[in-house]
Amino acid sequence: MSVPAEAAGQPKKAAAAAWIGSALEYYDFFIYGSAAALIFPKVFFDESDPATATLLSLATFGVAYAARPVGALFLGHFGDRVGRKKIMVFTLLLMGLSTFLIGCLPTRAQVGSLAPVLLVLCRILQGVSAAGEQASANSMTLEHAPSNRRGFFTSFTLGGTQGGQLIATLVFIPIAALPENQLLSWGWRIPFWASVVVAVAGYVIRRRLEETPAFARQAATEGVVKLPLAVLLREHWADVLRVIGGALIASVSTIFTVWALAYATSDSVGMSRSSMLWVGALANVVALAAIPLWASLSDRIGRRPVFLIGSVCSAITMFLYLWAISTGNYPLTLLLGIVTFGVVYSAANGVWPSFYGEMFSTRVRLSGMAIGTQIGFAVAGFAVTFAAQIAGPDGTDWSSVALFTAALCVPPVITALSARETHKTPTDHLGEHATQRASQPERVTA
Repeated sequence: MSVPAEAAGQPKKAAAAAWIGSALEYYDFFIYGSAAALIFPKVFFDESDPATATLLSLATFGVAYAARPVGALFLGHFGDRVGRKKIMVFTLLLMGLSTFLIGCLPTRAQVGSLAPVLLVLCRILQGVSAAGEQASANSMTLEHAPSNRRGFFTSFTLGGTQGGQLIATLVFIPIAALPENQLLSWGWRIPFWASVVVAVAGYVIRRRLEETPAFARQAATEGVVKLPLAVLLREHWADVLRVIGGALIASVSTIFTVWALAYATSDSVGMSRSSMLWVGALANVVALAAIPLWASLSDRIGRRPVFLIGSVCSAITMFLYLWAISTGNYPLTLLLGIVTFGVVYSAANGVWPSFYGEMFSTRVRLSGMAIGTQIGFAVAGFAVTFAAQIAGPDGTDWSSVALFTAALCVPPVITALSARETHKTPTDHLGEHATQRASQPERVTA
């Protein structure tokens, strides 16, 4: 297998494909989060009291995160065996299909308890898809990028994630403004049906992308690894643990986008759905600019200090943001929402693709990133459900939720303090520290 001639010169193309694909993928994923907070308690769990209905709906949001580690095992394995490109195409199509089917589901009033069961099944498919999406896109951009700009180019994957969340939020603003009967009957289905366009557009974009030079060289010289998981756990087990701990920083995102939205629009606070959706929209606009700036800074001063800034400051600003919501002061909530999610969280969010990816060698990079992040993200996904319980029966104990979120920022801090600095390591030499300590792995030729 030879290295594609065009692959070495297309880091911008790879970054653009990762951005657009991730934006389309996470548009699908995040419209579910908005619907879980605003719509599904009344559509799929309407026989329960409001607090229980919200709790059950937010639990279905977390179900996808429980499916992610399982999906990561399979998609990570095949991504390190057959290449990054094929996994990127597969995950996009799976997400588009499962999201479209959610829009077609009957409600509980129509088919009873079968409705939430079907909802959970579709949500599991979304989780499997997301398990391989970011890891494959991050591996693709990292292995195409110049060694001295890996942070900048890999950040486009997370920029795409924020872009997808922004699009999802903007789509839901007019939907949420519909009259209640229209919203609950057909209005909420429109964003899910739009995933057909998402899948087709993403498929066309990603099919045109070349495989990475690093993977092509690996397959052509030493051969691909027969069992990536075995090599990963033998040579990189400590790094997998670091990635799991670091990935808990995603709890800030899930608490911000789902629990805080539900809390702010509850009867106890009384903010409107549309106004709170605008908080998320504007925060994501700022994040689109902040993410590549933080990532570029990490190319200069290192991944560890930037990730550490994001982790520590997120714990502090989330407390301030939830306090602002509790006061009912919308301008203050808007300001602190932008600072928390748009600026501070972007430091950790923008740098983790390069920070985690550089811990692993080419042979097991996709497996290492997929498995490590998805286990951590699974905890982050269910953080919303735990937050709903911690907030008490009336859902107003925001301070306990803030302390809970801060506690989940501690493992990422430990990850930043214990990891090696790799921003100046050449791409072909990443992960060599683990290989040198381990026995020679079993390989098969491509």
